[in-house]
Amino acid sequence: MLDKAAGVGGGEAVSWHTLAVPAVAAKLEVDVSSGLSPEQVLRRAIRVGGNTITERPPRPPWRMIVDQFADFMILVLIGAAIISGVVGDVKDTLAIIAIVSLNAVIGFIQEFRAEQAITALKKLAAANAMVRRDGVRMVVPAIELVPGDVVVLEAGNVVPADLRLIEVAQLKVDESLLTGESVTAEKHCQPLHHPAAPLAERNNMAYKGTLTSYGRGLGVVVATGMATELGKIATLLEGAAEPRTPLQQRLAAFGRRLGLAVLAICVLIFTVGLLRGEPVVLMFLTAVSLAVAAIPEALPAIVTIALALGARKMAQQHALIRRLPAVETLGSVTYICSDKTGTLTQNRMRVEEILVAGSSTRQWQGQMNDPSGRALFTAMALSNDAAAGRDGSMTGDPTEVALFAAAAAAGFDKAMLEADAPRLLELPFDSERKRMTTLHRDAHGIVAYTKGAPEAVLPQCRTLLTGSGEVPFNLQELSAQAERMATEGLRVLAVALRHWPELPQTPDTELIETGLCLVGLVGLMDPPRPEARKAVSLCKTAGIIPVMITGDHPATARAIADQLGIAGAQDVVMTGPELARLSEREFNARVADIRVYARVDPAQKIRIVEALHARGECVAMTGDGVNDAPALKRADIGVAMGKGGTDVAREAASLVLLDDNFATVVAAVREGRRIFDNIRKFIRYAITGNSGEIWTIALAPLLGLPIPLLPIHILWVNLVTDGLPGLALAVEPEERGIMQRPPRPPQQSIFAHGMWQHIVWVGLTIGAVSLLTQAWAIHVLGSAHWQTMVFTVLTLSQMGHVLAIRSERESLFQQGLSSNPSMLAAVLLTLLLQMATIYVPFLNPIFNTEPLSLSELVFCLVISTSVFMVVELEKLLVRRGRLYS
Repeated sequence: MLDKAAGVGGGEAVSWHTLAVPAVAAKLEVDVSSGLSPEQVLRRAIRVGGNTITERPPRPPWRMIVDQFADFMILVLIGAAIISGVVGDVKDTLAIIAIVSLNAVIGFIQEFRAEQAITALKKLAAANAMVRRDGVRMVVPAIELVPGDVVVLEAGNVVPADLRLIEVAQLKVDESLLTGESVTAEKHCQPLHHPAAPLAERNNMAYKGTLTSYGRGLGVVVATGMATELGKIATLLEGAAEPRTPLQQRLAAFGRRLGLAVLAICVLIFTVGLLRGEPVVLMFLTAVSLAVAAIPEALPAIVTIALALGARKMAQQHALIRRLPAVETLGSVTYICSDKTGTLTQNRMRVEEILVAGSSTRQWQGQMNDPSGRALFTAMALSNDAAAGRDGSMTGDPTEVALFAAAAAAGFDKAMLEADAPRLLELPFDSERKRMTTLHRDAHGIVAYTKGAPEAVLPQCRTLLTGSGEVPFNLQELSAQAERMATEGLRVLAVALRHWPELPQTPDTELIETGLCLVGLVGLMDPPRPEARKAVSLCKTAGIIPVMITGDHPATARAIADQLGIAGAQDVVMTGPELARLSEREFNARVADIRVYARVDPAQKIRIVEALHARGECVAMTGDGVNDAPALKRADIGVAMGKGGTDVAREAASLVLLDDNFATVVAAVREGRRIFDNIRKFIRYAITGNSGEIWTIALAPLLGLPIPLLPIHILWVNLVTDGLPGLALAVEPEERGIMQRPPRPPQQSIFAHGMWQHIVWVGLTIGAVSLLTQAWAIHVLGSAHWQTMVFTVLTLSQMGHVLAIRSERESLFQQGLSSNPSMLAAVLLTLLLQMATIYVPFLNPIFNTEPLSLSELVFCLVISTSVFMVVELEKLLVRRGRLYS
């Protein structure tokens, strides 16, 4: 029965939308009031499988290995080596193929690590669902849902499976993903009569992947995974490969242009060699080997590795990167626009003060015997969607949890009250009304409880509830009380009620939320996070302007902003209504001076982002609600809340805070700067070293010197210098003062700040040192080991270079060799391998090397340090403002 009902196992499909709720429950063998038992979940999970949509599988390891040999120049090199072996020396052929294979292994390891890092990030980003199981509400991974699960839907949720709705409260769902309809669908739970009704008309169903935009609902899972409507069209949703980041695209284009230039130089070297009478096969191998070593085809792949591994490290620091380009952008952020509640504050709301019958107190426990106090605590318990688990833990919105806890502490148990006053209707909270209402049956008929922002509730009130009944209402006096509480840093809610003889026929907010009787005001405290003030200070030091955006009262916003150092007493707090009155030009002129926004609607966040963009700023914007999604998409870095945010906001964001903490945003910016710095260092190192090899081989014939290196030497230098030292640069610690420098302009070239000049002149220096070694060995020392000496100097010079560029400004002597153990190990291992090619006897014929005498080795070591010294001199001039300033 279950297999057929769930749309798996080959049974006849069920038209769930035509069944009444009891029939749905019976068919799925579930008690909707308590949900499935753990045993039922386990059995169904084994039978049905995971609630996943089949994606295009990742590249298998064998494919990654094969792809390492797919490059055209690699294939040409292997082919040329085989020809060389047939007509000449087989050992050279075997050596070249061995080195190419080693290079492929390193490339495979790099790609595999990047793939694993990205897979790990996807697992971290997996969605959750709120379910009712065994009578308890709980959050479970959406992948673990099974047919028959009872799922709770709230505004902002992504529907986790195909659901037959069994309970709704003003529920609206955006089904454009499936139906193409841009208007949200209003849902109900009544059965329909047409089995063949199109998806867009099945308004008692909610389908996997669609977005809950308003209200609440309860639904039973009727299909999971590939059995869902989304699963049926999964093949249409399979996208192409993950798009490259902007940096990868720029580097790929640069690599192609550089590759053409290298090929031209290689053709020139081949031609000059032939004209000098060099063997054709040797010159061809030399030219192709140089092309393989010097063309930076791996740059985009290295960027992927750096970004993916950096993103994985960020995840360990509670910042989950959902899109890799965000890592690049983080280093350019100039404004961080942050929500207050839960991000800058601890999100640990507690009721601090109440006002009933016109008087306030912080000793509210004694108010429970007063009629107005009883009415307030009853409203706080009933007009509330928070829930308590069996272990005493509470789930729900932090504000509602605080109200729930305060009511419970005063002796007003929600479950007991609901037994006598069940909820009949709900008008959910939205950002336009800034209030919510629930209607309940009581002994006198129907009572409606309304709670929300004081300025949204107080104008709707006509009377004030006191111990002697309802009395005339003084709006000005009570507004002043709310203002006073807000200036003390409290978040203020107004609570009101209205009695009805019977349930209103239509859920009309204009009708139900007027003519109210004010029950009281509730002041809640949400203290600032201890680390937030330090993070705000660090932002300012780094040239980043923190801005606080909140829906709270202006006085509350100012008090918190002052405590955190975001704004001072002289700074202006702009409210949402004030912002709405400003023209685009007027707001653009003022936006740079505003540090605090209060009573702002989510839609107005888009105006703030666009105004800052008009000034050329790079904006990070936080948000957690459904209506925040457009602003998160519009911002350069959309930041969603991982704990308290909605699925819709997380889908729109490029960065998710797993701890909802402002300090984590700042830490992510810091990490983004480090990652970008390290990518620049790798590019600087790789292209400079490659250019040094080109200059060495290209200039030797022009100076009347023999070809300085054999193909095996070129490939070996490329293998040992680009391999481990290059990877070690990816884990280089952040530079000192990384958060004391201004943000990087987004469109700034990666070769800015003297990088291209460095590549040119240091590459020439490496070439000059190598050629000087060759000339000295031939003409002064008369050494027969000149080729081994050039081979050694070229390798050691690049080791000196990689040590020197660990910082763009700071001397290695200040950094210390031990500050990057991976780099130290990589350099030592490279030196050891290089010495092995010279002094291990059986390697000499393979690499065409000869053991150097002590004096020759000392000469090589000394002259190789010249590259290190000139780069240190360059950094000294940079620190003194003489270069690249």
